[in-house]
Amino acid sequence: MCGITGYIGFRKAKPVLLQALAKLEYRGYDSAGIAVLHEGMVQVRKMKGPLKALATRLATEPIEGAIGIGHTRWATHGEPSDVNSHPHTDVSGRIAVVHNGIIENYAALKAWLCDRGGIFISETDTEVVAHLINYYYQNVPQGPWEDRLLYAVRRALSRITGSYALAVISADVPDRLIAARKDSPLIVGLGEGEQFIASDVPALLAYTREVYFLEEGEVAVVYRDTVELFTEQGEPVDRTPTHIDWDLAAAEKGGYAHFMLKEIHDQPKAYTDTLRSRLVREGQDWAVKVEEIPLDHTWAAAPRIVLTACGTAWHAAMVGKYAFERFARIPVEVDIASEYRYRNPVFNPQDIFIVISQSGETADTLAAMRLAKKGGARIVAITNAVGSTLSREADQVMYTWAGPEIAVASTKAFTTQLMCLYLLALKLGTLRGCLRDANPYLQSLTEAADKTAVLLRRKEQIQRFAARQFNKNKVFFMGRQFDYAVSLEGALKLKEISYTHSEAFAAGELKHGPIALVDTHTLVVALATQGELFDKIASNIREVTARGAATAVITWEGEGEAAFHEVAQEVFTLPRIEDSLSPLLSVIPAQLFAYYCAVQRGNDPDKPRNLAKSVTVE
Repeated sequence: MCGITGYIGFRKAKPVLLQALAKLEYRGYDSAGIAVLHEGMVQVRKMKGPLKALATRLATEPIEGAIGIGHTRWATHGEPSDVNSHPHTDVSGRIAVVHNGIIENYAALKAWLCDRGGIFISETDTEVVAHLINYYYQNVPQGPWEDRLLYAVRRALSRITGSYALAVISADVPDRLIAARKDSPLIVGLGEGEQFIASDVPALLAYTREVYFLEEGEVAVVYRDTVELFTEQGEPVDRTPTHIDWDLAAAEKGGYAHFMLKEIHDQPKAYTDTLRSRLVREGQDWAVKVEEIPLDHTWAAAPRIVLTACGTAWHAAMVGKYAFERFARIPVEVDIASEYRYRNPVFNPQDIFIVISQSGETADTLAAMRLAKKGGARIVAITNAVGSTLSREADQVMYTWAGPEIAVASTKAFTTQLMCLYLLALKLGTLRGCLRDANPYLQSLTEAADKTAVLLRRKEQIQRFAARQFNKNKVFFMGRQFDYAVSLEGALKLKEISYTHSEAFAAGELKHGPIALVDTHTLVVALATQGELFDKIASNIREVTARGAATAVITWEGEGEAAFHEVAQEVFTLPRIEDSLSPLLSVIPAQLFAYYCAVQRGNDPDKPRNLAKSVTVE
């Protein structure tokens, strides 16, 4: 949510900041702005609307300078407007701030500052930070303060309640910028004679691959030639930079019309990358080797698994529940993280607590994890983001290796989360003696990449179907067991990017309410990959057909096609793998259908309205 960038060095700051902000557009925003220091002044340009509007304004109102900060804002306090856009400045206009997060006590701070001469022009919580820093900058006590601005920033942070990633510049101190983080990600990129800050790695890849991931509560003082890190208490930090080995081309569209379509097509490679080194041959058999997580007797003896996540990752957790229960015969509890953090859960230190987040920065998921940690739980994280807060705070981490995912609506991150969960579930089933022969399932995992590629070559069928159905008022997805979990994800994808009213329900619930909504303006998509339930799904389809709904089914080629070709109006077939692993394939048609419906409606599938890639606030 929102994007922050900063630069200090020998280049002109404006183009560096704009290019970095362009790489952060996927996070979601409604306004953009930059502030640059030049000849003792802070120059600010900001406005509501897309980044290209800001770039157009800068072409006619240029600003110079080699140190600056930039921001793309997604409104939380105050409507999207020019004045509410970041950066924000203090009364004097000599201190500028950009901020991602929420200042929870901003109203009390604002009243306190107004009593001391503060004059506010925006409706935002962030403007409080600029005024608060200025207050302490003007009221530094006597002492050997080597960095007056750093003192002021640290004092201001000590007054703030909430979450933040901050970047600060001052016209009085033109040789440095200051950055800080709490509950929102921030990265410092290291160059030669230049340094960078950003909310996420893609913003920096054009300039450097050596980065510091700021830890919770840390402050960075960034000079042209060096970076100093400090703890929340002001103690110096000595840290080795992290090297980022992403291919820059992986963050570009690669000839596809949209990032989302590219990322859907990335899934065969993402499957292979996620399996590599984790699934190995031992003689004639396959074996799961997850070296980063000790799958030992403590796993085998665990009384329960708890899975928590938000959004798409929660749907992956639902698949994980079915997989762990089927293969390992272990009780599994799945919770939406935003619910888990506010109830009074029961902890058992012997439980396996798995948290899932694409970005590793999801605020509710982090809060749920920290709550579980306080309760004594052992935390296992599944994430795509190396160096993220989740990866650093968990006890063990399993990376999905999906590569950069730029589109806001997650696709390959979801399916690689599934791959990780299947590996863990199959290994645990073997450890617990519940799965005598895992080889058929592990063999199917190795085939998932090639069979996904086959599905992608059939995308024109889905494109044609979307062209006929994109204007339906209501779309329902239904399925049973594993298919129910994928139905939830299919409905979410469609509503996220096509803005179609879309719901999912367990097919057995059709008569318990949803059927009252079915009419001639409805499309019902049934997922049917659990062979023992074909007859029941066919009955559900007949019920909605009798009420005028258009119907489609996603099922296996062969027996599935035979079971449904006379029942549903459209049948999308999947290459055959084990029924229990079907979500790895069945979600692909749902992703493509959502994408093509969005395009048909004239929407940008990469940047859906009101949504952000990384939800770092509640």
